[in-house]
Amino acid sequence: MGDAMLGCGLVGTVGLGLVAFVVLFWIVSIFNGLVQLRNNIDKAWANINVLLKQRNDEIPNLVEIVKGYMKHEKEVIENVTKARTAMLSASSMGEKAAAHEKQSAALKTLFAVAEGYPQLKASDNFLALQKRISALENEIADRREFYNDSVNLYNIRIASLPDMFMAMPMGMQRKELFKILEAEAAVPSAKI
Repeated sequence: MGDAMLGCGLVGTVGLGLVAFVVLFWIVSIFNGLVQLRNNIDKAWANINVLLKQRNDEIPNLVEIVKGYMKHEKEVIENVTKARTAMLSASSMGEKAAAHEKQSAALKTLFAVAEGYPQLKASDNFLALQKRISALENEIADRREFYNDSVNLYNIRIASLPDMFMAMPMGMQRKELFKILEAEAAVPSAKI
């Protein structure tokens, strides 16, 4: 009878150990998944920042080329310069998102106004910069979509059961999407 009780105790201990192992594995999996999502968001934002910097680096060259042709479009050129300055001084993600939208709108207006200047449109330097900045805008849009997808997945996971029980003690909070502001959603007009 003693051997039977010892056998039951051993089976119970092994079963309890197995359950503890499964629970521990589950907790570690949730933890690692949340950390991976948070790091993906940071990586995606860093990629966007690289592209925003590249675009900012191209704008002074574009402004210098355009100044020579568009002497009567001082306001358009000033808006591009102001938008670049706002982007350079933005520190938070929200400020950068707003500055990005202003900069994109100013560049769209500049390119639209440039249509009225045949010599400018024929300039190889202008065309190369226009193409480069347009390519950067497309890359920013792609990276922004990836960033927002990552943020959305992260926000869902930290608000869902059972992940929220791991996210709360880790101090994980909702992340902000990189979104277009209502005031910036309007298409800029180009008055020639």
